[in-house]
Amino acid sequence: MNKQTFQAHPWHGVSPGPRTPELVNAYIEIVPTDPVKYELDKWSGHLRVDRPQRFSSMCPTLYGFIPQTYCDREVAELCEQRTGRTGIEGDKDPMDICVLSEKTFAHGGFFLHARPIGGLRMIDGQQADDKIIAVLESDLAYGRIENIDDVPSGLVDRLRHYFLSYKQLPSEEHKKVEITDVYGRLEALDVITRSLRDYEEGFGR
Repeated sequence: MNKQTFQAHPWHGVSPGPRTPELVNAYIEIVPTDPVKYELDKWSGHLRVDRPQRFSSMCPTLYGFIPQTYCDREVAELCEQRTGRTGIEGDKDPMDICVLSEKTFAHGGFFLHARPIGGLRMIDGQQADDKIIAVLESDLAYGRIENIDDVPSGLVDRLRHYFLSYKQLPSEEHKKVEITDVYGRLEALDVITRSLRDYEEGFGR
């Protein structure tokens, strides 16, 4: 059959973009109104239900990943350098990205162009699980933001709260997830570049 009848795999079959890391393709899995967390099925390339959102808190931004990225050795090493910890590993997933936009989107499962402006250095157990924060290219409300410092602090706090609580049951005292710091644009570009090299090392060009 003609190969054009098949959809490219969102992680492996689509380029991160010719201007990466300054401007990246982002595949969006969930939108702020989703009461269910969708996640890419790595084998088929289709979205699947990961789990219902456990609590009333839902992700305040568009959320997905950058294609042909991978959180492995280089991303983990940077996390160790910045935190002074040892024994950190990559989470073996594509690089997560949160995209700010004033627009309302009905559902996930699409690509967009996003400009990274910062990130959250997140550790889940002993795994580096960074969340890049970006703005939708040409967005009227957020499109001109250059760095995380220019984002309303309340929105960053909402992102922090979501990721710190979305896996945590009220009865659990021990925190599974922590965010060690919020970093700016240059650090975000470094994290993305490292994840591109991790992908090349893990999967080839």
